[in-house]
Amino acid sequence: MDQPSGRSFMQVLCEKYSPENFPYRRGPGMGVHVPATPQGSPMKDRLNLPSVLVLNSCGITCAGDENEIAAFCAHVSELDLSDNKLEDWHEVSKIVSNVPHLEFLNLSSNPLSLSVLERRCAGSFAGVRKLVLNNSKASWETVHTILQELPDLEELFLCLNDYETVSCSPVCCQSLKLLHITDNNLQDWTEIRKLGIMFPSLDTLILANNNLTTIEESEDSLLNSFPKLEEVKLLGIPLLQSYTTEERRKLLIARLPSIIKLNGSIVGDGEREDSERFFIRYYMEFPEEEVPFRYHELITKYGKLEPLAVVDLRPQSSVKVEVHFQDKVEEMSIRLDQTVAELKKHLKTVVQLSTSNMLLFYLDQEAPFGPEEMKYSSRALHSYGIRDGDKIYVEPRMK
Repeated sequence: MDQPSGRSFMQVLCEKYSPENFPYRRGPGMGVHVPATPQGSPMKDRLNLPSVLVLNSCGITCAGDENEIAAFCAHVSELDLSDNKLEDWHEVSKIVSNVPHLEFLNLSSNPLSLSVLERRCAGSFAGVRKLVLNNSKASWETVHTILQELPDLEELFLCLNDYETVSCSPVCCQSLKLLHITDNNLQDWTEIRKLGIMFPSLDTLILANNNLTTIEESEDSLLNSFPKLEEVKLLGIPLLQSYTTEERRKLLIARLPSIIKLNGSIVGDGEREDSERFFIRYYMEFPEEEVPFRYHELITKYGKLEPLAVVDLRPQSSVKVEVHFQDKVEEMSIRLDQTVAELKKHLKTVVQLSTSNMLLFYLDQEAPFGPEEMKYSSRALHSYGIRDGDKIYVEPRMK
């Protein structure tokens, strides 16, 4: 059978990890030695191979000699073949079937949509736990075949594959915990819901940069779609753009009772309770027909809450005080953003004293120690904590 044109996996492996390029390495599996066959091998008899092989962007189109792959890659556990020219799943199978301890495989940006993945080829992936198919344009039929043959698959990456819909697999994948399906064209929540059916044990779902605009289904079925979901990343989704940053986070946490991490941030017990109470108050004025099902669940948990009181936390800008000078008392409104020197100028015409000949004393109506001299001309009045009803005493400076 003719070998496909282009560079082979073994050719690239020999070039990259030859003793000339990697003269010395430490650790298990380093410096794999294969005695030459009686007929003699065209390849070097020694390669310095780590257990993690990175062969991305090397122009690989085929496997090469399978016996040599088996001899040199028996200890390899991770393999990055991203951004190569592999377009035939049979060639990928020849590589993977000879790497018996492989757990991580990255096939991103290979044109694998040009061939059909048969089940007997997919069987060679059986030990893989983490599989990356980003930008491979892998069809859902290919994904289904992989799911049926990878009983231990825990993490699957399907980003940048132009998916507009989700096709359900004939069998559920009970092992998958994490699904990364960002930067596709998924728009309808009913398609996302299919992922919950296919992957019932999913605890992390990353959907960033899809075009979700609406969720048109009952709230109870929405929450039950992913019963074990613990981590969610929802960024760049039009559905959430109408909410403020605070509303987005709190409403999402309240709607998803099982999540412990949202957009990379841990959701603690305190934040969950705050969010669920916020959810109740957010919807309490909505018409009954617009109130989501989750609202009634949370009412059962917390009861009906009172609206939060509106508190103006802005600092007071002016106060009314009593100004005492000799035997006269005058009620005045003074600005708190002015300084002591500016207040003296304001009082100059009231008490008929020059600013240089004026001493000011401030009496807090609740102060236990008597009046406080306002010594520093540049000090702002608000720093004294002056309130309505307090008193300011003016005295002439003694010469």
